[in-house]
Amino acid sequence: MNALNVLGLIPARGGSKGVWRKNIAPLCGKPLLQYTAEAALGSSRLNRVILSTDDPEVADTGRRVGIDVPFMRPTALAQDESPMLPVILHALEILAAEGCRYDVVCLLQPTNPLRRSGDIDAAVELLERSGADSVISFVDAGEYHPSRMKYVDASGRVTDPPFSEPVEGLRRQELPKLYLREGSIYLSRTRTLTEKHSIKGDDCRALLMPEERACNIDTPFDLFLAEQLILHYDEWRSRTVAQHP
Repeated sequence: MNALNVLGLIPARGGSKGVWRKNIAPLCGKPLLQYTAEAALGSSRLNRVILSTDDPEVADTGRRVGIDVPFMRPTALAQDESPMLPVILHALEILAAEGCRYDVVCLLQPTNPLRRSGDIDAAVELLERSGADSVISFVDAGEYHPSRMKYVDASGRVTDPPFSEPVEGLRRQELPKLYLREGSIYLSRTRTLTEKHSIKGDDCRALLMPEERACNIDTPFDLFLAEQLILHYDEWRSRTVAQHP
């Protein structure tokens, strides 16, 4: 069986709401975009890595950290409300016109700086092994389990949603296992994107990420948390191993 021809696509528009110029915001001395670039370029399973952006400064930053920028994204596909599927299809269409076709697209959002090259490789290998339409990264819902969520109205009154836990205060271990899509990796077969007009498809497999690498930057506080994880990860890891050998 021939190896899959995989395109790594990093979408990084210039605008953002929660954090100003988020995709190139500084994080521990590097632009946020660089973390994803390093993970993508270090992967052994991506045949090419490109950047899709509407912004000249983001494009220059991408080139500086080693990413190919073969085109600029139209402004119409770089709005707050722009869905991701048309962005992917636009990239595939431009590349196909140049004679470049791919079996699989690996979407790598710059807002998830803690994924590793090995995570990308593991996702491609899972797709290859399973024959699935897609592989998406997830993390254990943990304390954010939907069974613990409540409605709160304008007066502050709390009511239970239909999916609330059957008995108040169940331990996490007693709740059914659920997982959150955490955004680091969206790996889709090209035919799923172009024929089914879906990133997920009918057969989606989960790549489970450890909670310490499931970091999605949307607010200044998220950026602060990412900084702490990067600065103190080795210290935390060595302490955890010592406590649970």
